[in-house]
Amino acid sequence: MLKTKDFLSDLATKCISKSKNLGATDVEVGLSNNISETLNFRNGKIEHFDRSETLSLGITTYINKKKSNVSTSNLDQNNLSLLIEKCIECTKISPEDKYAGLPDKKELENNKKDLDLYDDKELSNDFKQNYLEEIENEMFSFPKIKNSNGSSFSENKSNFIFANSKGFCDGYYTSTFSIFCEALAEEGGEMERDYEMSISRFYKDLENGKTIGKIAAEKACKRLRAKKIESGKMPVIFDKRVSKSLLSTFASAISGSSFVRGTSFLKEHLGKDIFSKEVNIIDDPLIEKGLGSQAFDAEGVKNKKINVVKNGRFNELLLDTYNSKILNMTSNGRCGGTTNFYLENGNEDLKKIISQQKKAFFVTELIGRAGDITNGNYSVGASGIMIENGEFTYPVNEVTIASNLKYMFKNLIPCNDLDFKTSTNSPSIIIDDLTIAGK
Repeated sequence: MLKTKDFLSDLATKCISKSKNLGATDVEVGLSNNISETLNFRNGKIEHFDRSETLSLGITTYINKKKSNVSTSNLDQNNLSLLIEKCIECTKISPEDKYAGLPDKKELENNKKDLDLYDDKELSNDFKQNYLEEIENEMFSFPKIKNSNGSSFSENKSNFIFANSKGFCDGYYTSTFSIFCEALAEEGGEMERDYEMSISRFYKDLENGKTIGKIAAEKACKRLRAKKIESGKMPVIFDKRVSKSLLSTFASAISGSSFVRGTSFLKEHLGKDIFSKEVNIIDDPLIEKGLGSQAFDAEGVKNKKINVVKNGRFNELLLDTYNSKILNMTSNGRCGGTTNFYLENGNEDLKKIISQQKKAFFVTELIGRAGDITNGNYSVGASGIMIENGEFTYPVNEVTIASNLKYMFKNLIPCNDLDFKTSTNSPSIIIDDLTIAGK
């Protein structure tokens, strides 16, 4: 059973008091309790079951502009007292940093919104096993599916408290349930794999088992008899399952720390048009049941929905207190990065886009690290399906897509098939004239 909010709050308050008595001018304390269970299942049998429970504490002490931090999972009172004393001693000998310090009190969240992030339902292993059996039964109903690479059902429950010496002390419960299935298709001595998954805050919002098994099997079968293609330039359509990777790269490039260090290829582009006018990119921490939702950021700072890109214009960085001070800006509650980060739907229908292509590459999987945020170069391995005369023709593998992120951002066109399946989401997108390195 998770520790209560009162238990965590009381412990955090005691740590702050102890630190202040030893000479700290300011203190931050984070306490987290997590219980995680995963049932792994393969070919009709349970492979193994894992359960873990963690209770951890992190404390940061300030003496004016000096700062130090420590963490532990041993919450014995004597150990905590010794740990705090060591942290204070480390702080005393740390170098000064004029930007170190807590957020202003007025920036701290004082009216937390209930975002409905916790499902207190405890699922039995029998329930999970039946769910996974349903997935595999559906998957193996496809004649070309000869094996399974495994499926899993995970349940995660957590409770946390964040507190500081400016009077902030709050937290909340969260839960996530996730299922995963990877199918192996075989034909003519050739084998291909693909997967499907579903994640949600509430178990009742998970996709049903038959659908998961069916999608995983269909995807794996479609990859059989893959061909290599000639190198050249052509339109590339990124399926929504992989298009979100471009958003993740963009998020890394617009962090406050990358701008402070001057290591982002976009460092001179804040306030400028870097996408087409129809592109809008949102970060919204306040979506109910959202997988990236948070009532406040990792410093206790208020957060709200922001238009990172509006009508193609790059408007917002992802800022915490420290980096916002260096940049002479204000934190927008993004200590910890993005929350529910998504590219809004465009006006284009994916099926119509496909039907208009004489020759194009439809990407279903990306392999390896894609974009370099220091110079914007983009190069990634990929597999997918060839489009010829407006129709899918044959699967493709072992190709590399190469371009530059500035070009890709400026020329991407979003479709209208956005789904919220993770904390970062995007509709399918099409970009013309990307270099494909094949045989």
